[in-house]
Amino acid sequence: YGCNNFCTYCIVPYVRGRERSRRPEAVRAELEELVRQGYKDITLLGQNVNSYGRGCDFDCDFADLLRMLSQVPGDFVLRFMTSHPKDASEKLFATMAECDKVAKHLHLPFQSGSSRVLQAMHRGYTREHYLSLVDELRARIPEIVLTSDVIVGFPGETQEEFEQTMSLIETVRYDALFTFLFSPRRGTPAERMPDPMPKEQKSANFQRLLQRQNEISWEKHQRYVGGIYRCLVDGQGTDGRLTARTDGGRLVHLAGDPGCIGTWQNARITEASTWALFGDVVEG
Repeated sequence: YGCNNFCTYCIVPYVRGRERSRRPEAVRAELEELVRQGYKDITLLGQNVNSYGRGCDFDCDFADLLRMLSQVPGDFVLRFMTSHPKDASEKLFATMAECDKVAKHLHLPFQSGSSRVLQAMHRGYTREHYLSLVDELRARIPEIVLTSDVIVGFPGETQEEFEQTMSLIETVRYDALFTFLFSPRRGTPAERMPDPMPKEQKSANFQRLLQRQNEISWEKHQRYVGGIYRCLVDGQGTDGRLTARTDGGRLVHLAGDPGCIGTWQNARITEASTWALFGDVVEG
């Protein structure tokens, strides 16, 4: 719980306080109980999961916790969010690669493609360091699904710096982005920063980024077509089709028996859109 980072645009440290980590044995006990009850898709949640265990009286960082939890018996998948790039490590990536129960999906917010803007945001890493993390991650897990957060129009961002953000998404090619047009939070340092770029220009930049990311997401989803993926069927939509998630967290709409809900199924993907995959349950 909480956060020690004090990004200049964020109110969280002021309202949630300093970081506190639950003891690993308490987390494991809760996971074991969830698995006993039949839960199959379980998320570890923290404002910055990568700083888990820091300053505590136990010797267990987040990678250690993931490895310990993946050893709990049962057929389930472990997810987590959110990771901070300044604390992401090769040890974490190696653990994700080696532990079958850890989902091959990482949400790694970059926020801006400009090192100067990242410094003004007090993010604690540079563009170059972020890209080196992506290279290391994909070297270990080539099939990783990578998602992120980005802020357009941070106070003082120039058009050239926005172009650096555009070039970063071209380089990384995220599966999906959560995009935000900057809005000030009262009481944060960013609220008081000079902000000369007109709102109309910020909005135009935001729409341009959205359009390009949607194109990239569509292109990446097309690669699923024709493949078969193990999915957890978790519900049924208003159109009668089943809903499911791949290991990488991609939404799948399936034709199949509602009796499949709550079970793992193999899904053959027949088509894809920007936001979802579509297919059929493969018997046997």
